[in-house]
Amino acid sequence: MDNLNSAKEILKAIEMPIKQQNDISGYTLLALANVNDKSNWSLATNEWIRIHDIIIFINSNYDVDYAENTRETIRKNVIHQFRDASIVEDNSKPTNSPNFRYRLTDEFLNLIKSYDSSQWTEYLNEFLLAHESLKSKYSTKRDLLKKPVVIDGVTFELSPGKHNELQKQIIEEFAPRFAHNTECLYLGDTAKKDLLINKEKLSELGFGISIHDKMPDVVLYSKDKNWIYFIEAVTSTGPMDYKRVIEINKLTENVDAGKIFVTAFLDFKTFKKFAVDLAWDTEVWIADSPDHLIHFNGDRFLGPR
Repeated sequence: MDNLNSAKEILKAIEMPIKQQNDISGYTLLALANVNDKSNWSLATNEWIRIHDIIIFINSNYDVDYAENTRETIRKNVIHQFRDASIVEDNSKPTNSPNFRYRLTDEFLNLIKSYDSSQWTEYLNEFLLAHESLKSKYSTKRDLLKKPVVIDGVTFELSPGKHNELQKQIIEEFAPRFAHNTECLYLGDTAKKDLLINKEKLSELGFGISIHDKMPDVVLYSKDKNWIYFIEAVTSTGPMDYKRVIEINKLTENVDAGKIFVTAFLDFKTFKKFAVDLAWDTEVWIADSPDHLIHFNGDRFLGPR
């Protein structure tokens, strides 16, 4: 049996859904295991690998030509399901980090190394018996790394990373000080872009139906003042520069509420990197000094223009 078919047989044997027993899932498994068309499963490994590397491996070792835009298909239709089944884990870096990687779990690696050997049936039965415990183990590991944030009495889980740590501080530290009595209309996440989105309220305020695709990281609304706070959490990119302010104004041209533009940083070191890019008539909040704002304006303090 060729390696692609054997990869699909393995996925079937561990009871993956039918949609994850197809060619692209089989090729992805082969890439994660570093099994080329001349290797056997006993030589499988589980080195950390990017989805880009998966595509390169498949194209280089098998007679296929997956384009670079296949990354999202592999991520959403293969890797996510592999991770949910605890046959793959990630390295807990922010998902937008260039250092984000995946690998086969040690338990699954031990299983596939036994494929086509006299021990396969024994190892498979042991894996299936332990599978629910494995899913619980890896789920708990991921959950421990998440950052809980409570919004209007509901707990949301932010994925690990500095960017989401800053977003957590915006909700817990910035809002009570400078956006008192506001409601959160939108909160992004590096793993789930629209973790929280109040579509009904956004629509009521005049937002376009698909505007959340380009939303800032956090959007707060004060009913008392009829102010909207557009907040970018900046750890590496994306401050409130002139281009971003113009873009948000254009996207919210039907919104009558007063608009406040805020760039949040974790520390002064990061702020200094972006200070020259920040637009006038915007605000800066630094989590290291939560009681203060830096006002990039000359006519007034915090408030819409």
